[in-house]
Amino acid sequence: MKKITMFYLEHCPFCKRAFQYINELKAEHPELAAIEIETIEESQHPEIADQYDYYYVPTFYIDGEKVHEAGIYKNEMEEVLRKAVLS
Repeated sequence: MKKITMFYLEHCPFCKRAFQYINELKAEHPELAAIEIETIEESQHPEIADQYDYYYVPTFYIDGEKVHEAGIYKNEMEEVLRKAVLS
């Protein structure tokens, strides 16, 4: 299982929805509960965000590879989480 790195903005509605989906999916699927997600608020840590190639939030990376960028639906969030399990 690999760690997920998530870039977000505090007031972004898509990011808030992504956090909601993460919590729901971890509660619904115990096999996803142990996934570690490093969250980086890009406006608070621009020096870290500048090291990555993305334009929109939320953006998710696994092992330095971008796996999703921009608005997200619950099924897409589940795919991101499952990629971390399969990696």
